[in-house]
Amino acid sequence: MAGKRKSHSAAFKAQVALAALKGDKTVNEVAAQFGVHLTLIHEWKKKLLAGAEAVFAAGAKTTGPPDDKTAELYEQIGRLKVELDWVKKICRPRLTPSGP
Repeated sequence: MAGKRKSHSAAFKAQVALAALKGDKTVNEVAAQFGVHLTLIHEWKKKLLAGAEAVFAAGAKTTGPPDDKTAELYEQIGRLKVELDWVKKICRPRLTPSGP
C-alpha cells in the first residue's frame, strides 16, 4: 500500500517556489533541500508566476461609481425619512378650540 499524500501549506509552497526562482540552486538541489518532487516545484513556480500580477492588482484602487450596496443604503435612508416624517405628522397633537 502506498504512503499517505503530503499536504503542504501555502507558505511552504511559496518558499519552495521562490527558492527555485532565485536561480542560485538547480531545481534538483531545491528538491533535495525541501524533500519535494521536481514536478511539484515546476507546478508551484508556474502558479507563483501566474498569480504574481494579482499581488500588485489587489492594492490598486479603482475609481468609479460607489458599490451597489451604497446606493441601496441611500435609498433605504430616503424611504425611512419619508416614513418618519409621515408618522410625525400623524402623531402630532391637534389643538382643538375648547368651548366656554
